[in-house]
Amino acid sequence: MGTRNFIAAASLAMMVTVSSPSEARTPFTNDTASRIQALALLETLNADLLSHPSATLTLERWCGDHGLAPEAKIVAHRVKGDDKLLPDNARQALGISADEPVRYRRVQLACGELVLSEADNWYVPSRLTPQMNQVLDTPDQPFGKVVQPLHFRRQTISAELLWSPLPKGWEMDAPLPAAGKGALAIPHEVLRHRAILYSGANQPFSLVVETYTAEVLAFGRR
Repeated sequence: MGTRNFIAAASLAMMVTVSSPSEARTPFTNDTASRIQALALLETLNADLLSHPSATLTLERWCGDHGLAPEAKIVAHRVKGDDKLLPDNARQALGISADEPVRYRRVQLACGELVLSEADNWYVPSRLTPQMNQVLDTPDQPFGKVVQPLHFRRQTISAELLWSPLPKGWEMDAPLPAAGKGALAIPHEVLRHRAILYSGANQPFSLVVETYTAEVLAFGRR
């Protein structure tokens, strides 16, 4: 059986398998079937994030759908430290002058005990309400939920898969990794998005860099 046919068959098997929530969960193992499942799940999350304006609400749904915590609620843990400099060309992308104040906020977005995402956020406080700015100074409020009244949309600058369980060219019958014993090794960072957030009035107000962690796959292979 060719690689592509094997992938299709295994993907179908995955859909059947994950539809049985009563089955015990086990970690992803170092074999081709697990690698296919992990890649399919990462691509599913990636597509879901790209098709919705709020990464926070998308992660909340993901957490609930996959039982990552007793309660599907995303909490932002503020990371203290030195502010990161605004990236090159960010002021132009945000449509602001060289002297317009910009605030920086770094948070870990967690569902239960799992940190699903680490986000760097540069935002223009003058384009938010005073109440929003006040709430954003607190440690546990996700940015996406705070600015929801702006009816914002996001324009993705880049979406990068930082880790792939399968090698480049697998879809063209490139050799697949040999199976091994034990759990599949998954790095801490698996996916990164860069985006500009726009208000309902089409005014840019935030640049976000979101790095998603291996914890998005913490439910394991079923």
